[in-house]
Amino acid sequence: MNAPLFTTLGCRLNAYETEAMKELSVQAGLTDAVVVNTCAVTSEAVRKARQEIRRLRRDHPQARLIVTGCAAQIDPQSFSAMPEVDAVIGNTEKMMPATWAGLAPDFLGDIEPVQVDDIMSVRETAGHLIDGFGTRARAYVQIQNGCDHRCTFCIIPFGRGNSRSVGAGVVVDQIKRLVDRGYNEVVLTGVDMTSWGADLPSEPKLGDLVLRILRLVPDLARLRISSIDSIEVDACLMQAIATEPRLMPHLHLSLQHGDDMILKRMKRRHLRDDAIRFTHEARALRPDMTFGADIIAGFPTETPQMFENSMQLVEDCGLTWLHVFPYSPRPGTPAARMPQVDGKDIKTRAARLRQAGQAQVERHLQSQIGQSHRVLMESANMGRTEQFSEVVFATARPVGAIVEARITGASSRQLTAS
Repeated sequence: MNAPLFTTLGCRLNAYETEAMKELSVQAGLTDAVVVNTCAVTSEAVRKARQEIRRLRRDHPQARLIVTGCAAQIDPQSFSAMPEVDAVIGNTEKMMPATWAGLAPDFLGDIEPVQVDDIMSVRETAGHLIDGFGTRARAYVQIQNGCDHRCTFCIIPFGRGNSRSVGAGVVVDQIKRLVDRGYNEVVLTGVDMTSWGADLPSEPKLGDLVLRILRLVPDLARLRISSIDSIEVDACLMQAIATEPRLMPHLHLSLQHGDDMILKRMKRRHLRDDAIRFTHEARALRPDMTFGADIIAGFPTETPQMFENSMQLVEDCGLTWLHVFPYSPRPGTPAARMPQVDGKDIKTRAARLRQAGQAQVERHLQSQIGQSHRVLMESANMGRTEQFSEVVFATARPVGAIVEARITGASSRQLTAS
């Protein structure tokens, strides 16, 4: 082994940062190393990180093994204590060229094996390190990092720090370069997207950034937003939804639950009716809008009726793409100290939510038969509509191209086109 091997666990932002670390490690001349970029969103994610570290050590016994990411940031000492691990670096340190320069020559001779500082003291986001990343079809651009909110189930602010925004000019310049390289679609990513701009001069909103991108990069065919908190959506973003066809009609919402009491115990900033009102308003402005959502099953104190309110929310909001999370206590969070729901009930409720989500997907796909769509090709025979539905073609199309397609059929999870 010569070039470093990188393994990424968790979110798109982690994947973005892995691409930046690859470039930094190459510039530093790092060789014969394995880097694990961990996730800490659940206890299961941390368990999988440890499992992956042990596997990589077995597969690469002579390599220098470096651990970073949210789990390493939150609990660096426990990872440092693993016999498989040679160095632990924090989420801030992993974006610094000096860190990788120190790791490359005379490894561990001149540096501390644990380099993890106070993430809460960080005031900037290194969003300029790479011009996005992605497949040949679409690119992802980080516009924000960290979170100022403290939901009772979430440990991520302690791994990512407080919210920091990438300046609008930097974002626009990145997207211009990506379009020049042939990308037809760009996805904006971050930890808490709708907080973008709060720490910048004049405190712009996410909608301001979206409108600015679409105005200043006229050759960008498709702009997509990865995930938003609907209660923080601003007037300019609603304007973009209503008037900008290049903003994709697919929004993933951080809803988490459909019961007001559970939402309050989660310390969410919205109530059930807020979520319903937003989806109805957005769909009135853009009738072809589809919604995805994160929903947690079995949050502490959740009664059967409270769970039924989440089930009903799927219908009331017209949600299509569900990400269902069976609740598991995350040590260090307030929710872990609340009365817990029985594990069997959590599993049953999560399964019911997934079934409801699948029924919504099938209903949506069936409704598309006979319609025409502009499809972004992700591979020679598969692409996605503007609403993010998969479309399978019998004959090959150019990867990265946007093609016109008439939908001829649907399976339980894909559309077919001629």
